[in-house]
Amino acid sequence: MNFLRRTIDLAMKNVEEGGRPFATVIVCNGEVIAESPNRVAQTQDPTAHAEILAIRDACTKLGTEHLTDCDIYILASPCPMCLGALYYCSPRQVIYIVTREDYAQFYHDDRKYFELNTFYTEFSKPMSEHRLPIIQQQDDRALRVYQRWQALNS
Repeated sequence: MNFLRRTIDLAMKNVEEGGRPFATVIVCNGEVIAESPNRVAQTQDPTAHAEILAIRDACTKLGTEHLTDCDIYILASPCPMCLGALYYCSPRQVIYIVTREDYAQFYHDDRKYFELNTFYTEFSKPMSEHRLPIIQQQDDRALRVYQRWQALNS
């Protein structure tokens, strides 16, 4: 089976149905175990990216949060949220088909605090310099949550 083609076809079908041009196919031992197009437009859920949805489905089916034996095919280089999810699930490899630079002339996605082409620079700044107002309000009781987790999991 051509997993690149399947990823492209899934994204094209989503575009034809009014969705955004992204898709993910997750393969384990030569078989598709999960796949999803981007569902942000359909669900009004900004976290409903193809990678996130397919990872959730694959992990549920496999009963694990680790996809170390899987290959993940994605239509485009991942956004920061999806890149984080890909690192967390730790697949064998991620195969992407086009870069942001490749599709930039056809698709643009800006948010109030987020422009994809500048986000990685924003992400590396100290929290106090981010465009998104991020304020820490310390409370020592919060550390008790982690202390309790350690006590229950040591």
